[in-house]
Amino acid sequence: MAARAKTFSARWDVDVVERLDRRSELAGTNRSRLAERYVDEGTRMDEHPGILFRGGPTGRRAALAGGPDVWELMATLKTGKARGEKAVGDTAELLNLTELQVRTAVRYYSDYPEEIDERIRLQVEEADAAEAAWRREQAALA
Repeated sequence: MAARAKTFSARWDVDVVERLDRRSELAGTNRSRLAERYVDEGTRMDEHPGILFRGGPTGRRAALAGGPDVWELMATLKTGKARGEKAVGDTAELLNLTELQVRTAVRYYSDYPEEIDERIRLQVEEADAAEAAWRREQAALA
């Protein structure tokens, strides 16, 4: 979430607040942070139809509904040789997606490039570390 903060006051239905309380307890997080996440992700999904958010061991991330994470798609697109419209078509074909799905992810990326680039960087680091560990294991077995 944002490093800066601004106070926001709202009157919400009692049932909504009770559900938020239950979810924050289950998630082990502050109710305000959870509400902020819900509002942030909800507004992003409204702005980018076809994008949703998934949780996992590495945290929450933007993804195509019924498709890969945005970072995965963008990493594929960026590492391909094609650029422009050809890159859209090539990526769609490679990932078995429609061009509309690829454009949806590219549109999301264009609004949040730092977020996606950071996810790509972390995944590359993690893959490099896993490969280095595997190579050490292979050397120990030789």
